[in-house]
This record gives sequence, structure tokens and C-alpha cells, in this order.
Amino acid sequence: MTGWLHIHRGTAPLIVAMPHTGTDLAGLEAHFASPWLARRDADWHIEKLYAFAADLGATIVRTTISRSVIDANRDPSGASLYPGQATTELCPTTTFDGEPLYRNPTPDAAEVARRRAAYFDPYHAALAAEIARLRANHARIVLYDAHSIRSRIPRLFDGELPQFNIGTNGDTTCDPALTAAVSAACSRDQIVNGRFKGGWTTRHYGQPENGVHAIQMELAIRGYAAEPALPGEANWPPAFDPAFAAPLSETLRHILNACLDFAQ
Repeated sequence: MTGWLHIHRGTAPLIVAMPHTGTDLAGLEAHFASPWLARRDADWHIEKLYAFAADLGATIVRTTISRSVIDANRDPSGASLYPGQATTELCPTTTFDGEPLYRNPTPDAAEVARRRAAYFDPYHAALAAEIARLRANHARIVLYDAHSIRSRIPRLFDGELPQFNIGTNGDTTCDPALTAAVSAACSRDQIVNGRFKGGWTTRHYGQPENGVHAIQMELAIRGYAAEPALPGEANWPPAFDPAFAAPLSETLRHILNACLDFAQ
């Protein structure tokens, strides 16, 4: 374990992965056009929203390194997860809105490889180790990849994103029964395999035939924080208010319990 890689080990057949909670720019602040822009697209407050997961016996794996340094949920080969659609790279060069992240130059192949070895590979080695540890004691486990995003990002999707965005890459990364159970625990403001079908984590580790059922949850931030209509340096990120977040957090508790019921 390192200072940027946080692992809470539980014994239940559930792993909650958090690849985008980080805001640490790893000493690269001077290279970014704006440190604020380099942190803006984090999955804000997710670790607080899901803090209850430890009480359920879940294992939690998260990184504090910013996704702008390296995105732990992208294909390390560089292949796009959403061909033909706007997305960001393994080492993103733009924000979700398309703004340049770097002063020239952008990271070259050697720098991308350095960051991958320093952060991406250790994060996934830890995740793979926790999967193996739990599979040794359980016939099947659930890997729940936890994310959030601004409700409106015109470059990525039209209009307002549903509150709950469930991704299973077309029901290939988990048993459809798990998808149905998670969907049933959500509100009606949801979509399955819509704009977000599951990132590299879900697609890489989801092997239901081998007892590993992976599912991604992308939340619209408005459900747990007072999301401003026009995020700017003065009002972003929105503060985390436990009282404001409590209703959504309770729904998430039902969702993770549904995952545990499925696994057990």
C-alpha cells in the first residue's frame, strides 16, 4: 500500500472500486494549463458517499491520483472504449468539455509509460489481488465500479444525464440477474447501458463464467451535492453535505445490498 493507493479489505463477496476520486496531480501542477481544470472532472466525494460500504464487509480500492495524470479506467493499450464518441485518453489531454489540459507539450509515449508503471499498473495489481483473495473464499463476487459525473456535459451526451447510469457492456460483464437487481434498487431516473456502458475496469475484470460479476454505476452529481448550473472556480466542486446526500446514499445502500444478495 502506498500513500496514493487506499485499500480497505473486507470479507464479503463485494469490491467497490473508485478509480476517479483523486485530485493529487503528482507534482505535475506546472505542466497543466490550469490545476483547477486538471481536477474538475474528478468523481467528487464518492469515497464519502459510499463510506458505509465498509460496514457491509465490502473491500474498497481507490486511488487519490487525479484522472488527469492517468485514468485508471481506460484501456492501457490506448484503444477507445467508445469508438466514434468523444472520450478522454489514458493520459487525458483535454477536459470532458474539450479544453486543453496542458501547456505544450502534452505527455509523450515515454511519459505515458512512466505514469502507467507508477500508478495504473499498481492500482490494477491491487484490484486483481483483491479479486483473487475473495474468489478463493466465494463462488462468485461482485466488482462494483463507482463513479459520478456532472449532469450536463454537451460534448459527451445530450441533455441531462439520468441519475443512475448502469453499465455492463451489454450484459457481458455480469449475470443479467445482477443487472436486474441493481436496476430494481434504483429510482426510475435510470438507464442501463446508455451513454456509459462500463469502462475498462468493468470490461476487463467482468468474467461471469469465472465467478466475477462486474458492474459500473455512474451517478449524476446532482443527486448527492448541490450541483451548480454553470460550474466555475468559485463554485466547484460543490461541498459535500451529508444531510443533502443522505437519501441517495440510502438508495446506494440498497444497491450494494442487492449486489451482496446476488453474490451470496
